[in-house]
Amino acid sequence: MGFTLVEIAIVLVIIGLLLGGVLKGQELINSAKVKNLANDFRSVSTFVYAYQDKFRALPGDDRAADTHVGGTLAALATRGDARINGNWNSTTNTDESFLFWEHIRLANLATGPTALNSPEYIPRNAEGGAIGITGTNPYTSGAGWTGNFFVCSTGIQGRFVRQIDTTIDDGNTTTGTVRVICQGVCANDGGAAPANLTIAEDGNLYTICSSF
Repeated sequence: MGFTLVEIAIVLVIIGLLLGGVLKGQELINSAKVKNLANDFRSVSTFVYAYQDKFRALPGDDRAADTHVGGTLAALATRGDARINGNWNSTTNTDESFLFWEHIRLANLATGPTALNSPEYIPRNAEGGAIGITGTNPYTSGAGWTGNFFVCSTGIQGRFVRQIDTTIDDGNTTTGTVRVICQGVCANDGGAAPANLTIAEDGNLYTICSSF
């Protein structure tokens, strides 16, 4: 027995509602992910200011971290110069940018392992990419991009990068406080930064940083 036009219409309406629900659910998931990724930048900057307010020093750069929080001291050459030295994604355990995470966790400002050799020591974003901090402009050719420190996050899809920039900056990934520094994973000054991202780059992965 065949279906009537009314029955077919009802089935099509139901299918449409289901598809609409799935798409709306995916949109909500993506919005939550963008919010999470954007909050990483705000959270790390809050850790810096909270530690600085409490100890009058920058985490990682603190010349008295051993007495303040029982932490590891960074290399003497740059320690205490009021700058978080080292690449944002450094894995060298004498670099200030690497020791930053130990200091803020021992100060009870952030959660996470304090053992420098822990595989979970470097924090990860919602996309699984690394999060880091540095006091050096990660893209030295970036005209007009200045800051006391830079928070970076990697492995972020282009579509999320564009939404993050629109949410917390000027919507252009080559200007303002939030910028793409390279496609893929890179350290400081990873080469020529990509042009302002468009929908054509939504599927690519990027490293982005925000200045503070």
